[in-house]
Amino acid sequence: MFRRANRSTPDAIEVIIGPRASYNGTLRSDTSIRVDGVVESGLLQTAANVILTETARVNCEIQARTVSIRGRFNGVITADRVELLAGCHVSGALYVNSFLLDDGAVLDGELHMQGAEDTPSPTPQPSPTSSIPIIPGPYGREQR
Repeated sequence: MFRRANRSTPDAIEVIIGPRASYNGTLRSDTSIRVDGVVESGLLQTAANVILTETARVNCEIQARTVSIRGRFNGVITADRVELLAGCHVSGALYVNSFLLDDGAVLDGELHMQGAEDTPSPTPQPSPTSSIPIIPGPYGREQR
């Protein structure tokens, strides 16, 4: 009687925190979450997407596949992809595999690109005894 006949797709937005609502706590969903209002503290967790609209004011931790931000965010994000869109202001730490920074977006914090920490650096490092050659370029000359 109360069971769902069809499961929603992960990209379906079934959870909305409206523009006149505020939330405080842990919110877990298997579908996308849209925030138009205020999240005072806590955790937003989903295997899908989190969308913070231009009216969103969010101060929490987010764990999601993709996070798109147009509003204000302060906290920690762990996601496959983060998109900072025009008009947003983000403070905190971002742990991502893919990152987009639009013109007009502000990031005041840390960006940690994941996935490369276990692989050795492809650039050979000079030995401490070797010297680095200096090659004069076109801008190294005096101009009169």
